[in-house]
Amino acid sequence: MAGSLTHHSSPNPGYSTNNAVPVPVITQTESRDKWSKKMDFLLSVIGFAVDLGNVWRFPYICYQNGGGAFLIPYILMAIFGGVPLFYMELALGQFHRTGAISIWKHICPIFKGIGYAICIIALYVSFYYNTIIAWALFYFYSSFSSILPWTNCDNVWNTPDLHVSVSSKNHIGTRRNVLEIHKSSGLRDVGGVRWQLMLCLFLIFTIVYFSLWKGVKTSGKVVWVTATLPYIVLFILLIRGATLPGAWRGVVFYLKPQWGKLLETSVWVDAAAQIFFSLGPGFGVLLALSSYNSFTNNCYRDAIVTSLVNCLTSFVSGFVIFTVLGYMAEMRQVEVEDVARDKGPSLLFITYPEAIANMMGSTFFAIIFFVMMITLGLDSTFGGLEAIITAVLDEYPDQFYHRRELFVLCLVVVCFLGSLSTLTNGGAYVVKLLEEFGVGSSIIAVGFLEAIAVSWFYGIHRFSNDVQAMLGKAPGLFWKVCWVAISPAFLAVRDTLNTQRFSRNVSGYAYPDWSIIVGYIVGLSSFIWVPIYMVYKLVWTPGSLKQVGGCVQSPETVSDAFSSNLTSASFARVPCFPQRLAVCLRPERTIPDIHAENLNMATVP
Repeated sequence: MAGSLTHHSSPNPGYSTNNAVPVPVITQTESRDKWSKKMDFLLSVIGFAVDLGNVWRFPYICYQNGGGAFLIPYILMAIFGGVPLFYMELALGQFHRTGAISIWKHICPIFKGIGYAICIIALYVSFYYNTIIAWALFYFYSSFSSILPWTNCDNVWNTPDLHVSVSSKNHIGTRRNVLEIHKSSGLRDVGGVRWQLMLCLFLIFTIVYFSLWKGVKTSGKVVWVTATLPYIVLFILLIRGATLPGAWRGVVFYLKPQWGKLLETSVWVDAAAQIFFSLGPGFGVLLALSSYNSFTNNCYRDAIVTSLVNCLTSFVSGFVIFTVLGYMAEMRQVEVEDVARDKGPSLLFITYPEAIANMMGSTFFAIIFFVMMITLGLDSTFGGLEAIITAVLDEYPDQFYHRRELFVLCLVVVCFLGSLSTLTNGGAYVVKLLEEFGVGSSIIAVGFLEAIAVSWFYGIHRFSNDVQAMLGKAPGLFWKVCWVAISPAFLAVRDTLNTQRFSRNVSGYAYPDWSIIVGYIVGLSSFIWVPIYMVYKLVWTPGSLKQVGGCVQSPETVSDAFSSNLTSASFARVPCFPQRLAVCLRPERTIPDIHAENLNMATVP
């Protein structure tokens, strides 16, 4: 029978089927959604991986860390760190067909807290990332004018003395109009919520809800627009930038190699951080998206293709940005370095809009630029929230599986309410704080534990056999070495040698000490669920820690926790803590069960 958890023919070699205890799950053949087309999946993964960071973060980090020389550590970090982790997550999700929480039942139950940590981090991201999309929507609306509103001093938000240089005028004017940051003295007085931005955010979440409420069958159609449109706009902006006077100066500044930079540790740390946050392993999104694939889908090819697309997009985005910066430098008769000081959102919301405002056809280019930013952001939001949705629905199917629309609505409302503090006059300070501490080191630590749990506890041989069952060919030695040693080391070293600390002075504002403490608490609030669940699992596993000599387990727990050498009739007294630990480390579904189920599923048309 298709979807059966038991297998009556030869199981996957290398595993024992004795005493396997089937655990009922909702299988893909019964009710789990599947992608309508292979391209739906590929575009969803590309849309998630290619986000606003590809446009604002990579170009800045590249020129800051040696220009063309930076490509060497970037490529090496991608080959030995980012891509192997990306491939691992796609394979895990596709084989086990479940989300970031319940997947640990099948891998190593004691690490289940990783799934909860991933969901909390995804929530924090939604609290600030969608606000940045709302800023882009506000700019998009403001661009429908023959004269862009940030090009003159006659606006209601301008101060009486705003008649300085073009650079200073636009830098201050755009921040005053969109963010109204001048009305806030800092985090102690963030001011009220701006209704214009709240309306923009409401529209963004409305789009998000109706894209996700029916699952991958709806989101898979939306990404045909949101994942492809940015490339059309990038191409148009690249052609326009290349025809501007002084564009070559920006390109030279972008790519001119500074070989001495390769001797600096910070350059390698930035390369590792860039590739990790760009590809997005550890966020649970790849697990969720690939869990809706067919069992025999070639996830290896998907990993290579989407990783290449992501990295090439980052590289090309640098040309789009720096041709325009070279044009600005030419017009002002200054060095490119003098106009390339902004980084992060400021590069997209201050520097680039200012450059567009001085082009012929500025309205058209402003409109398509902010459309590109909105679509880039929406794709990543789709992925981030789908990771939460899939994780929760798979972990609590009885409560939520048939109430997906209601659950998605509740999740969107929570994300909207959590974003309100970023819509205030001082919301930009909150965004910076959440961006740094809400994700930052927490997701790196989660990714490190995930790689260790799969390669060391679940076992690299078992995982390789899983991949072979899907693809018909086991991973090569390169992938195994990366999964076991190089990729985890890549994450550990990144955090250990990270010399880039949170800058307390941003745009002239000095973050107070208490805000830094709050930031660390926010970061800890997600990761702490990993040790909390470990303690919970050890304490609540049957058997008392007070028993010195040993403890007695129920037949179900014994047979599920140990190999065939310890049957359900075995009530031998064994050391209590080791037995409890064995239960916590042992997958709750045996690999032959999953393999048999997937083989049956793969035969169903």
